[in-house]
Amino acid sequence: MEYVLETNAIGKSYGHFKALSALSMHVPKGSIYGFVGKNGAGKTTLIRLICGLQDPSSGSYTLYGIRNDEKEIISSRRRLGAIVETPSIYMNMTAEENMKQQYRILGIPSLDGIRDTLKLVNLADTGKKKAGNFSLGMRQRLGIALALAGSPDFLILDEPINGLDPQGIIEMRELILKLGETHTVILSSHILSEVREVCDYIFIISEGKLVASDTTEHLLKQVEDGGREMKVLVRGDGEAAKELLLADDLVEDVLTCPGGEEDTANLMIRAAAKEDIRSHVIKTLVDGGVFVLEAASAGKTLEDIFLELTNQKGALHYESDSEAGI
Repeated sequence: MEYVLETNAIGKSYGHFKALSALSMHVPKGSIYGFVGKNGAGKTTLIRLICGLQDPSSGSYTLYGIRNDEKEIISSRRRLGAIVETPSIYMNMTAEENMKQQYRILGIPSLDGIRDTLKLVNLADTGKKKAGNFSLGMRQRLGIALALAGSPDFLILDEPINGLDPQGIIEMRELILKLGETHTVILSSHILSEVREVCDYIFIISEGKLVASDTTEHLLKQVEDGGREMKVLVRGDGEAAKELLLADDLVEDVLTCPGGEEDTANLMIRAAAKEDIRSHVIKTLVDGGVFVLEAASAGKTLEDIFLELTNQKGALHYESDSEAGI
């Protein structure tokens, strides 16, 4: 398997502060990979090291099999395009003028391809409009166009969705998915919902350490499996409700949970199989004479999994009655 990027116990310290600590990971060629972590987790520091903007304090990394301390790393970096933090844009220039300037900086003699790149990021029709008058989403897409100068096959995008309005998020999502068809893409973000939408594989970073790495599909399967659980608030001490449910073949277990007002009981119900039994549970209770006050799914979200892996405190996620289809 060809690896675009490998890090070997890479670390970065600023005095006594460790921004990265012995982080090892592998990024195979192809697909879209997510670097996920809260702000300050070390995502941007890692990206700055990979791009050669800083040197590691310990460990090493390779780009296309070339170590960071070898002379040939320069040729490997030419295969890399990146947005690190804020895109470097000349605000008094048009999109096309920014691209031409980037080509000059990179020493690319031919201007062929600029128009196609601007078309790809949906900026081909901006004409004489200066970048200073662009929306944030347009500037982010121009930043990606600049990163594509020189035709790299590996892209690193640091928080490209941050601060965008809903329309800008949709446009950026579509662009990243399109880029993933022809490039290896690393997307750094703290917005889990967007990472879930576009990434094939997720690396979760916390306090400078890699705490988990898995396919998005497998992480979402954990979320799906969590859908076997639901929470019900009933009138009374809950014993009648538990007796009804435990006699039901579709129910595996019923637990009494703390909380609830006087003369009520909170029950956590787990289905015997991976299926949605919410409507069935409520019908069983109502038919059995139990007064149901509230009912909601108690399954894990991707956010819950993230909080667990990064040792952050978070409550169970409960859907509203309307979301639960009740």
